[in-house]
Amino acid sequence: MDWFWWVFVFFMAGGFAKVADTARTALRTRHERKMERLETARQERQELAAAQQPPQPVCGCTHHLAKHDKKGKCHERVEVAVAWDADHKPVQYEAGQCTCQQYIGPQPLSQIYAEDLTDLA
Repeated sequence: MDWFWWVFVFFMAGGFAKVADTARTALRTRHERKMERLETARQERQELAAAQQPPQPVCGCTHHLAKHDKKGKCHERVEVAVAWDADHKPVQYEAGQCTCQQYIGPQPLSQIYAEDLTDLA
């Protein structure tokens, strides 16, 4: 029964507070690391999904090529700045026509052929 008094004195002196604080800190650190691992796994899944998609035909104005006519003129509506402040930063916008012209130069290679590398030795 003598050990009971030692535990009681240890408890009354706040000895368990340090143990509880250490456990709480360890659980918080474990949770933060687990959340980091989950976020990393989610980002990897998104990157893999994006890597499997074919490239989208996008103009330099970031609009899809379906928004351009046969001559290359873009028909998408964009925000155009109409008023600026003293620091030359736009403060007011209006809807306007995109003024880009689609790239009309030579088309890049649609498919590249490369033979498999083999070890002939």
